[in-house]
Amino acid sequence: MSGKKPLSASLLNLLIDYQRIEITEHYVYKHLAQKAKGKNKEVLQKISDDEGRHAQFWAQYTGREIKPSRLRIFKYLVIQKIFGLTFTIKMMEKGEETAERNYNNILNEIPEAAPILKEEQEHERMLVEMIDERKIEYIGSMVLGLNDALVELTGALAGLSFALQNTRLIGMAGLITGIAASLSMASSEYLSKRTEASEQSPLVAAFYTGIAYIFTVLMLVGPFFVFTHYLVALANTLIFVILVIWFFSFFVSIVKEMNFRRTFVEMTVISLGVTIISFGIGLLTRHFLGVDV
Repeated sequence: MSGKKPLSASLLNLLIDYQRIEITEHYVYKHLAQKAKGKNKEVLQKISDDEGRHAQFWAQYTGREIKPSRLRIFKYLVIQKIFGLTFTIKMMEKGEETAERNYNNILNEIPEAAPILKEEQEHERMLVEMIDERKIEYIGSMVLGLNDALVELTGALAGLSFALQNTRLIGMAGLITGIAASLSMASSEYLSKRTEASEQSPLVAAFYTGIAYIFTVLMLVGPFFVFTHYLVALANTLIFVILVIWFFSFFVSIVKEMNFRRTFVEMTVISLGVTIISFGIGLLTRHFLGVDV
């Protein structure tokens, strides 16, 4: 560091954090590259090498050898196993966006950091062009299945709850309705993709739509086979609805770079709005048709 301006304690600590992040992500990208193929493998390896160089750059200023965060490496590798390569990379890039803003704050003190910032900004563009993951290509089909299941089945269960007021009957009716609807949705998606002459496989698109629908059905009808009071079961179903919407909104906001809050609020308002209307329909049905189970 001879000839370099002494760093303040706050700036030194910031650079140490950067160095730790860079060396950690160097190993994460290295592991991801080992599991990838083709163009994905080449680009991930290049980014891994870049992150390693960035860590060495910051080491010139910190004068320290920083070890990677094993916990962070483990976290991203687990995320990759569960949610796939695209989601993992997008999560890491979200973290780098914060780092880029901080880079701009220190360019006046370390002008040599400019090339590092430029490379970090290029990473995201490279990754967007690189990503080739089948299940992400069909995320539209998953959204279709999930959204329809949430809206239709939540409303149906709400109406059935007030009409029947018997958890086992409500659960069975909801399960039968949900499975039939999932098959119908999958068939519609298959025909839709064939009609559109889409590059996506109609069969795979139908599969993802059906799986997303059935998964949601099982989550929503589950409480009616566990609890004996229909209101308690319905309340738990609504909790599951909120959790499923939150999780999927978060997933989509990362992968598709959409606004999380807007997506979450829209899906929640639609699902709960249909539920409230169905409450009224169930009450009217029980009152006027004299249903007594």
